[in-house]
Amino acid sequence: MSPRKAAAVPDSESLPAHLVAAAERLIARQGAAGLTVRAIAKEARVADGVLYNHFADKEELIARALRAHVRTVRGGLPPLPRPGEGDLETGLRAYVEHGVALHLAILPAFAGLVARPGVLARLAGLDEDDHQDDGGLRVRLTDFLRAEQAAGRVAADADPEAAATMVVGACHELVLPPLLSGVPVEEIRVPPGFAGRVVATCLHGLVPR
Repeated sequence: MSPRKAAAVPDSESLPAHLVAAAERLIARQGAAGLTVRAIAKEARVADGVLYNHFADKEELIARALRAHVRTVRGGLPPLPRPGEGDLETGLRAYVEHGVALHLAILPAFAGLVARPGVLARLAGLDEDDHQDDGGLRVRLTDFLRAEQAAGRVAADADPEAAATMVVGACHELVLPPLLSGVPVEEIRVPPGFAGRVVATCLHGLVPR
């Protein structure tokens, strides 16, 4: 077995990409917390030490696999609305529904990494270096709201970044605390009307009108 190419690697795929794909499959099935070099190598059908020829350490490989997992999940969700498509309330509701689905799909992979800050630091570094990425959900929603603001459909004195943070935080809060309490993701229930209530609060606020 060559360190550059293993028999298990398809001709159309590089060995580093093959290892990331193997780790991504494991993350999708069981999360990232207990992922080992041996398990990744077994999934990839290569020798245990091969990954060190292509990655600085296990943390880098897992971080790249986590990012690939997030992108795979995002790619499988319905496309987000563009500014000017339909009314603002419908667009915001689509972002909330997208956020809930995204968090339910990806947070189980992250829930066990609180005690492994090295992986999270590696992931943050990858995101900073990747200028091709269009950013996370909060960034995309902020950009959406700024575009709507420029078009006059959001108040000129509104804060798109704060609104995006509240919306994404609501999705995050719905999913992560139960996961950290040991609730299986399939048992997490989205309250009826959740998206509509979040959007109504975001649009109309709390003070009497």
